[in-house]
Amino acid sequence: MSGFNEQFLISIVIIMIGYLLKRVQLLKEKDGEAIARIVFNLTLPCLIIVTFNDVTFAPSLFYLIVIAFVYGLICALLALFVFRKHSRDVKGTFGMMVPGLNIGLFAYPLVEGMFGFEGLKYFGMFDVGNAFIVFGLTYIIAGYYAGGSGTLEARSILLKLSKSVPLLTYFFVSIINISGFSLPAKVIDISSVISVANMPLSLLLLGLYLNFSFAKGYGKLIFSFLATKYGLGLMTGIACYLWLPVEEMFKFTLLIGFILPTPASVLPYAIMFGYNQRLVGTASNLTMIVSFVLIWLMVNIFV
Repeated sequence: MSGFNEQFLISIVIIMIGYLLKRVQLLKEKDGEAIARIVFNLTLPCLIIVTFNDVTFAPSLFYLIVIAFVYGLICALLALFVFRKHSRDVKGTFGMMVPGLNIGLFAYPLVEGMFGFEGLKYFGMFDVGNAFIVFGLTYIIAGYYAGGSGTLEARSILLKLSKSVPLLTYFFVSIINISGFSLPAKVIDISSVISVANMPLSLLLLGLYLNFSFAKGYGKLIFSFLATKYGLGLMTGIACYLWLPVEEMFKFTLLIGFILPTPASVLPYAIMFGYNQRLVGTASNLTMIVSFVLIWLMVNIFV
């Protein structure tokens, strides 16, 4: 437990360094776009290659894909029910924000520091199911409730999925592994060197995006959003951890996975479909803070 608390403290310090660099204007929030592209298109795929190269794929790992996808569907239905009496704009805003989870940017650096590659392979499989929610279901919800402010076609959804470099890397490395082949040693060596940068870059990026200036006048809506997202996440995660008859790391993945923050993709969706960007940004920032607190509490209570 002391190791976890130490890693958690290190993560918070790196995030605050990113935030302070923004405050003193050595870096700007718009610089985060370039860092995010490096993380999602280079360091994270390299980390996936190193993590999954020698993984033995037990059936339980594939269950995580299904669980993440089904959980996302349930979250979406719950969100649309909770906000059913509100305007289409509000339903679309929170309907796209409740289901998805920020695994690649938020969970990976924490899990890597605490559990190494063993933990990453569980969260990696969980992220595959989550990717279909983030790039598929939430995109559909955002487009449907936008009232025609953006295009919404099956081809657009498939195109988004096909452009997700981490998702394609999951599939590519998994297929090679299952087929009994292995990547060249040089590829693994180079990927190992690059993957080391994933954790600090991801945490610095969180700091750059952290914002304590919140939109006013949306208190009740944001409270309902947080209660919906984390109420279901906490109940489901704790129930799975206490009563699911599976290995410890599998249960831990669900305990933590269900209380992760909103994915980074919701802000681009808000811009694309004409939603209130300030409201989306405020709610997203709050989920990062709430998730950090809840993860620390859950691990110290149950693990």
